[in-house]
Amino acid sequence: MAEAGAPTSVKEFEERLLDVSVALPKRLKQCADYVAANTDRIAVSTVAEMAEGAGVQPSAFMRFCQIMGFSGYSEMQRLFRESYVGGWPDYATRLDHLRDMGEHSGPRLLAEFVEASRASLENLLKSVDPQALEDAVEVLASASLVHIIGLRRSFAVASYIAYALEKMRVPAMLHGAAGRLESVNAIRPGDALLAITFSPYSQETLDLVETVRAREVPVVALTDAAVNPLRKMGATILAVSEVDFGAFRSLSATLCLAIALSTAVGTRRST
Repeated sequence: MAEAGAPTSVKEFEERLLDVSVALPKRLKQCADYVAANTDRIAVSTVAEMAEGAGVQPSAFMRFCQIMGFSGYSEMQRLFRESYVGGWPDYATRLDHLRDMGEHSGPRLLAEFVEASRASLENLLKSVDPQALEDAVEVLASASLVHIIGLRRSFAVASYIAYALEKMRVPAMLHGAAGRLESVNAIRPGDALLAITFSPYSQETLDLVETVRAREVPVVALTDAAVNPLRKMGATILAVSEVDFGAFRSLSATLCLAIALSTAVGTRRST
């Protein structure tokens, strides 16, 4: 069966599913039927879980994804995650899914997140461009003042870097959104901005990056590997991808990159 291009919306996906279902062999028809009845599961389930629900092997489910026009399950899952407001299912949906899976015991969740963190750390050396990391260290080490912004999920990383730089006696300023107070006027020529944001990207962070880039202030960005607006703004990109479990993502790899970057900047300034 010939495969067309991937659907670009959930509506288009549903229309494609209806078209292909009638001509699918038994195992792939099981995949189609299960997906049709459980589209809400795609954003938060692994391919193994979807295959088990459909009563087929994961290889058969992957073949189904390809017939639907996707390169694999991850691409199909991305379509459904992006269909949620904000790009990811809300926390209630994620928790309901874990309960349905029986994944709500502390030891079991710990084991799953340790495994996700291990995979994230192994991927880190592949996702970060060594030259980009060297460029980022040089930009931040030569700045008069390092401005740092990271909101919501990224705030823990931003505050950790601010703490580390302070201890290393590197002049740094942590920006926030408390009280809707903006500190953009504190960013001067000779400074640099370190922006931390991941899909779905913080609009406040993007706005600050756009403003300071217009002033020709250099920007280093800790972000994900997907194509994102920061690349078009001329930021030095350090790409990090966190493997998720049940649509929950830890910060293991991001924090590892954060301390490596901070320590490199502290070392470079002291030489």
